[in-house]
Amino acid sequence: MEEPLLSEKRSELGENDKWSAYQHVGRTGSVLPPASVSVDEIRSAAASSDHYPPSIHAALLSSPEPNPNEQEAIGYQGGYGGVDYGESTNEFQRQILDEVEIRELLIDHVGHRCCWGSRPARTWKIHAVEDCNVYIGSLETFIEEREIIKETEPCDGGKIVGKDTAPELGVWELDLRSQFPVLFIPHKETRTKVPHSEIVDKCTDCAGKGDIVCSICNANQEPGINKENLMFDCPTCYGRGLIAHRDGSDTICKKCSGNGKIPCSTCGSRGLIKCKKCYGSGALLSCNVAIVRWKTLSTRKVSATSGAASVPDEVFHRAKGVQLCNTQAYQCSPAFFADSFFLNKFSSEVIAERAPVPPTARIICERHVISVVPVTRVTMAHRGRSFSYYIIGISRDVYLKDYYPSRFCWGLCPCLEWLKL
Repeated sequence: MEEPLLSEKRSELGENDKWSAYQHVGRTGSVLPPASVSVDEIRSAAASSDHYPPSIHAALLSSPEPNPNEQEAIGYQGGYGGVDYGESTNEFQRQILDEVEIRELLIDHVGHRCCWGSRPARTWKIHAVEDCNVYIGSLETFIEEREIIKETEPCDGGKIVGKDTAPELGVWELDLRSQFPVLFIPHKETRTKVPHSEIVDKCTDCAGKGDIVCSICNANQEPGINKENLMFDCPTCYGRGLIAHRDGSDTICKKCSGNGKIPCSTCGSRGLIKCKKCYGSGALLSCNVAIVRWKTLSTRKVSATSGAASVPDEVFHRAKGVQLCNTQAYQCSPAFFADSFFLNKFSSEVIAERAPVPPTARIICERHVISVVPVTRVTMAHRGRSFSYYIIGISRDVYLKDYYPSRFCWGLCPCLEWLKL
């Protein structure tokens, strides 16, 4: 075939008007937000929000890292897939595929599936080809969460650094610049001891004595009262001190050395055992520990035409697309496209679905990305039978949902793939 299968007459494909309203990146008249804002702007915005002291933001040294599955489109020139079609404008070209490419992509996809025949991919007629470009919006909110927990350990008698030496710092007054991670890291957690928060308290288990009454040999005694040197009958000789044999002879019991009595196995008949909570010191050292977590809260939204509605959103998230905008700020606002009401509305919807921030957390900064993923729906037919598949993304991945007419596995393919056969 000499003519491209994707015709310029998009109206013949029945595509919704709202999807044809914006087909270009950097189109004349469009106002794209900058790719990122400066670190100083993020610091000043966050510091003025009464949420953080300015020292916390001194570690914001990174720039927004684009999604590896998305191609930077700001300043992008040329045609789709890096092919230059001779135009100087920064336009997002449609995916131009001929019959040979369409069949080769499907044949390669079928070749990686056991028990799938290639005859339909090679011989069936290409009945229809439709553009179903999908828009993906994301909002990443990078937050820092802090909470205080109290930890207790036995007091070893060392120097105590408490409130009498200096005021105790609040949880948001701690300087953690040395621990600050790269922006938009999925998760990082650190623990740090709050200075001047140590307190020594009497152990509650032993009432500060370091020992507790043995529950074996002083089981019936009043609380706090213990008796020493209590002995028990030897379980081997039953208190006789001798072991009887069948020939009538007796030998001295080795367990009790012939005494017939043994001391308490728990405390050695002391009547007291060392307190396990304070290790016998009678005192506990308590201090406040700050648990600090950095993580990224993500909100993703997919806007697809009816032709691509059957494809799961996860497929589009994994696909490689082209970025229409990539902005970073303390709190992102909707992107603005001068010639596309649909994209403006779509960006506003993504921002409106911002992930909730826990009450113990604060926002460090946000990143907002709008991308377009090229999607082509191909329908193949033969003698009244038909099936459809999708060519998705810049990498031209093939997605075939359910039906393929030449399958001979009788439902065993998942089992064979699990067995690595």
